[in-house]
Amino acid sequence: MEPLFIRKAETSDAALILHFVRELAIYEKAEHEVLATEETLKKSMFSSNSHVNALICEQDGQVIGMAIYFYNYSTWLAKPGLYLEDLYVSPEHRGKGAGKLLLKKMAQIALQNNCGRFEWSCLDWNTPSRDFYHSIGAKSQDEWVGYRMSGQTLIDFAEKD
Repeated sequence: MEPLFIRKAETSDAALILHFVRELAIYEKAEHEVLATEETLKKSMFSSNSHVNALICEQDGQVIGMAIYFYNYSTWLAKPGLYLEDLYVSPEHRGKGAGKLLLKKMAQIALQNNCGRFEWSCLDWNTPSRDFYHSIGAKSQDEWVGYRMSGQTLIDFAEKD
């Protein structure tokens, strides 16, 4: 068995990324919320002005996982940060080190880009992932409460006088 290999995602990976996004959404019991298509992923992730990056993990020529990330900013540190949007490894390939290798690669990217933080969110009920993150030294930020506006709520708020 060949070792795991991490590479930067390419436009030709859009269908594969969409497949993983849908698998992740099924796992998170939110498949109905996925509005992405192969075309919208190509436009949003691989255009010249995109701020989104993706990594692909392969083994024996087979894609087994991916990570999608972007940069944010900390005013307190006056430094950029790296934010992991999605990390996914196919269930049959878990336990081989793919998730850890993807996270390690992103941590290296964060350091190479002078990032002060490497952050992500995890559903509170996702105990296997939370246990894994704690095992590599990540600390949960339990004092923070996330907020979101989307869909019609976002439109209505933006358009109110």
